[in-house]
Amino acid sequence: MESAAIDPDRIPMRTLASGATMPAIGFGTFGSDHVDHGRVAGAVQAALRVGYRHLDCAAVYGNERTIGEVLAASSLPRDDLWVSSKVWNDRHDDVAGACEATLRDLQLDHLDNYLVHWPFPNHHDPHVDVTARHRDAVAFSAERYLDTWGQMEALVDRGLTRHIGTSNMTAAKLDAVWDHLRITPAVNQMELHPHFQQPALSAYLKSHGVEPIGFCPLGSPGRPTRDRTPEDSSPIDDPTVTELAHARGVHPAAICISWAVTNGHTPIPFSTSPINMAANLRAALDPLTDAEMGRLTTTDRGCRLIKGQVFLWREGQDWRDLWDEDGTIAG
Repeated sequence: MESAAIDPDRIPMRTLASGATMPAIGFGTFGSDHVDHGRVAGAVQAALRVGYRHLDCAAVYGNERTIGEVLAASSLPRDDLWVSSKVWNDRHDDVAGACEATLRDLQLDHLDNYLVHWPFPNHHDPHVDVTARHRDAVAFSAERYLDTWGQMEALVDRGLTRHIGTSNMTAAKLDAVWDHLRITPAVNQMELHPHFQQPALSAYLKSHGVEPIGFCPLGSPGRPTRDRTPEDSSPIDDPTVTELAHARGVHPAAICISWAVTNGHTPIPFSTSPINMAANLRAALDPLTDAEMGRLTTTDRGCRLIKGQVFLWREGQDWRDLWDEDGTIAG
């Protein structure tokens, strides 16, 4: 069943440091381990019909070729779309080759934004469990990251992407490289939802002219098993969220999206349901009041859902070593 389309011109926009504008809500394309590439491509097709113009892609999702078929068949002008992708961890030494492959798969001549997916070269095979570790995994290195970033900057010089950005970076890691960047990140993609609000990192990014892109805006109920732990909580089941949703006559997911957009984030929800896609898009048009935002401040549980255990580099490490929670980069 289709849902009524939303006029894309009504979607709020973020103005980047470059002066370019980016839709303040995107459509994610990570189908986890349970949505096949064809269904993701079908979801992208439906999302474009509903009114989304911002697509968040990544090579590691494995579905860029099928998404590219949708884009090639679309009658939408290229300038009406904002398309992002990400270089995967095993291509940090060949960023140009990775970007060129993504462009071929997406059937585009340029991206609007290209991100370094994780700040480590550590990677994993599809469908691994939480115990998987890359045999050559290493700690974060500012020098190595700057080499990768230099290759990213060269993509802008060549016109292969209009902007470049970071993903899963912390303030400590950004501080370690910031003064050495020729082109600064347009965005940082990070986990953001009412149970994991990251106000300090969001403020840090804004102070540096970097826009926060929020993944897992609904708590990623379909995330892989490797990213689930007993202490996880669900923002769409939070009593305050559900109470506000009832008062507004919407699904709790809409409150999470409205919270993100009102808070200055750009959420990138994924769905295979056109009805839910449209509801998420409409929520971006419906900001919360100061009183509602104040109430949601109290729902922050510091609950990181995507902990990243598969990227650890030493035996016996805690996943918190990835996130510099004490302001120190773990070695």
